[in-house]
Amino acid sequence: MEKFTVHTGTAVPLRRTDVDTDQIIPARFCASTRRTGHADALFADWRAEPGFVLDRPEREGASVLVAGRDFGTGSSREYAVWALKDHGFRAVIAPRYGDIFRGNALVNGLLAVVLPARAVERLWELTEADARTEVTVDLESREVRCAGLAEPFDVEEDARRRLLGGLDQIADTLRFEADIARYEAGRRPALPVTRGSVTPGVVAP
Repeated sequence: MEKFTVHTGTAVPLRRTDVDTDQIIPARFCASTRRTGHADALFADWRAEPGFVLDRPEREGASVLVAGRDFGTGSSREYAVWALKDHGFRAVIAPRYGDIFRGNALVNGLLAVVLPARAVERLWELTEADARTEVTVDLESREVRCAGLAEPFDVEEDARRRLLGGLDQIADTLRFEADIARYEAGRRPALPVTRGSVTPGVVAP
């Protein structure tokens, strides 16, 4: 997983509230088990609308999404996060999220920042006035900065540590591989074990 320390990029101001995961990526696009290849399905139904903000030429290459309250509600599909990342977003900023979506985002390397509604409104105003306006999301200092705006944010310390280190949950666990091996070596032989492979017809001791 790519480390997230400080990211600066242009933004997509999405002035919509109560955006559920089926709007982020409709269910008909969720057939693959791959984590990649979902960018074209992001907001697929809305992108059929002429002039939808994501597809405007001036928003090309934007890497910060600024959304309204209750972003990512609805189903728990991880595809919503995968589609946002595939499109190139490194961070989402909103006043409130669906809990499962935010958890999925943080474990997949997409920083979901919670800011007050007034700060989100200001970001909308700044980035709508000039599409070249850059937003900095600083995880090290826990602050969002943009054209004179400096707004602190909170993030769970465990998630912050993993994002700063570029560690998904498996990589985070494997930091303790030697300790786990020592523990396993000292367990009583009669206790159950987990093996990487099993030969058919052979019962593990």
